[in-house]
Amino acid sequence: MDSTPTTYTLALLPGDGIGPEVTAEAERVLDAAAEALGFEITTSEHPVGGAGIDAAGDPLPRATLDACLDADAVFLGAVGGPDWDAVAPDLRPERGLLRLRARLGAFANLRPVAVSDALAERSPLRPERVAGTDLLIVRELTGGIYFGLPRERTATEAYDTMRYTVLEVERIARVAFEWARKRGGRVTSVDKANVLASSALWRDVVARVGADEFPDVALEHLYVDHAAMEVVCDPRRFDVVVTGNLFGDVLSDLAATLPGTLGLLPSASLGGRTGLFEPVHGSAPDLAGRDAANPLAAILSAAMLLDSLGEADAATAVRQSVDAVVADGPHTADLGGTASTTDVGGAVADGIALLTLT
Repeated sequence: MDSTPTTYTLALLPGDGIGPEVTAEAERVLDAAAEALGFEITTSEHPVGGAGIDAAGDPLPRATLDACLDADAVFLGAVGGPDWDAVAPDLRPERGLLRLRARLGAFANLRPVAVSDALAERSPLRPERVAGTDLLIVRELTGGIYFGLPRERTATEAYDTMRYTVLEVERIARVAFEWARKRGGRVTSVDKANVLASSALWRDVVARVGADEFPDVALEHLYVDHAAMEVVCDPRRFDVVVTGNLFGDVLSDLAATLPGTLGLLPSASLGGRTGLFEPVHGSAPDLAGRDAANPLAAILSAAMLLDSLGEADAATAVRQSVDAVVADGPHTADLGGTASTTDVGGAVADGIALLTLT
């Protein structure tokens, strides 16, 4: 019987700002989980975003893309910052991320938002309003206005195109309905069907997929402005939210404020052979190099990565260790503490070893 441990290849893209710091802690935790659960992860590091521009004149250098396409999973820290504000629009750091998602076929972005009783005290909203929130935003990631053509800017005008096909809406709707079956059995589809033709198509297709393929899942439709209000006023009403690229970008960042910090919110972008995993927060250049950023969102993104590889026990160990750190510390400044990035990452890694020994 072959006792050789399973080995996974991981492309690490630390990126810009605090990206390298939180990526280092996510890698530390992944190594701890692999050691504790008996598998191996081989990593290679590559520039992306502003770091890609500096290294190769491209926010997604060809060598970086090739490494990502060959890997079992891709982990990204963060991209962007004021150092690259003056570059051409098509060379901005964020364009590299958009291109990477498209080339990986990662059309479904999953952003879970959960607010425990302890975190509710740190929310900008009243604790009784947000405690117990547990929602999943499923954002279509490779279509819509960020990719639609034509798009142009001249000295006197600019325009973008919001475009969706039936197939694009069908596939993201199926992802949302399938996740709802694993969770609370409810999907909220968000659009602007009263104004936009692309949203009218979206609503019709989501309704048909739900009725034909998922009759056991409850479906409601909300306009995006109403949905934004409900995220703030009654976030516990949501189970799975599915929406397009632009609306999903806005709503997921809005929902990310519910726990009181972006430093706890992970994401996964799935759809092709290789998934892309990244924390929801940005590059936070004001914190870069200070060992002060909260790495837990990156670490929880690593847990989603482990799930995608089929290492469910390792993912569970990571989440349990994060829960212990959230409850008992150490905490970075955004959670009211004074701990460093490396302190928190080390505590999670140590907690995994303790959990797997008991």
